Amino acid sequence: MPRKYGKAAKKCSRCGDHSAMVSRYGINLCRQCFREVAPKMGFKKYN
Repeated sequence: MPRKYGKAAKKCSRCGDHSAMVSRYGINLCRQCFREVAPKMGFKKYN
């Protein structure tokens, strides 16, 4: 039975990690995977 709430309720769709999730806009990636894939998805880093 999958978890419905808490830290382990969501997991990264790329590596399967449960920590530091970015779930906004339906991305569902962990922080590390998001940093690798963000430029390909069209996100830009402004200084």
